[in-house]
Amino acid sequence: MAPNPTPSARLVLSTAGSRDEAEKIARTVVERRLAGCVNLIPNLTSVYSWQGAIETAHEVLMVIKTSGERLPELEAALREMHSYEVPEFVVIALESGNQAYLDWLFAAVAPSSP
Repeated sequence: MAPNPTPSARLVLSTAGSRDEAEKIARTVVERRLAGCVNLIPNLTSVYSWQGAIETAHEVLMVIKTSGERLPELEAALREMHSYEVPEFVVIALESGNQAYLDWLFAAVAPSSP
């Protein structure tokens, strides 16, 4: 089977410790064309295990829309900007979607020509 030349849409989930940090990350990844859109969902409470203890934190969920091709650069940018030692970076492949929306997304994350 030949490789699919069509870009693959992805959702990336990540959290930030504050609204300011989430907005900074969101704006930067959209400006760098690593994401077409980032939804910020505030007032999230996370309960998780960290270094042998159960922790609770108030966070902002970032739902990042991108292409599979931009994932490595997006992950590197997130690590660069994030205050967490181990930032969440969970990728969900999209099976289908509105084609006009997906066309817009792929155009929004296409690398700029020099």
